[in-house]
Amino acid sequence: MSTNVNLLGKGLKYLSLLIFLFIASPVSLTMGFKALKKFKDTPKEILSYVIIIAAGILIIFTIYFAFKTFQILLKAIFNN
Repeated sequence: MSTNVNLLGKGLKYLSLLIFLFIASPVSLTMGFKALKKFKDTPKEILSYVIIIAAGILIIFTIYFAFKTFQILLKAIFNN
């Protein structure tokens, strides 16, 4: 039972991207809600809704990407 080094390298690259997504997605959601609070009853209110929708999609992608990343890491370590 040996570790697949190539697959482990790919998993670690994905893990570094995942850490960035774990930081970026909640920050963008917070920015969207703060923009919504600041631009109340102005034409820029649409921009804040766009940011909130994009952040929601980013959070869903982050959850999917986390499962995919840990699946790759498990395959690399346990060599299925």
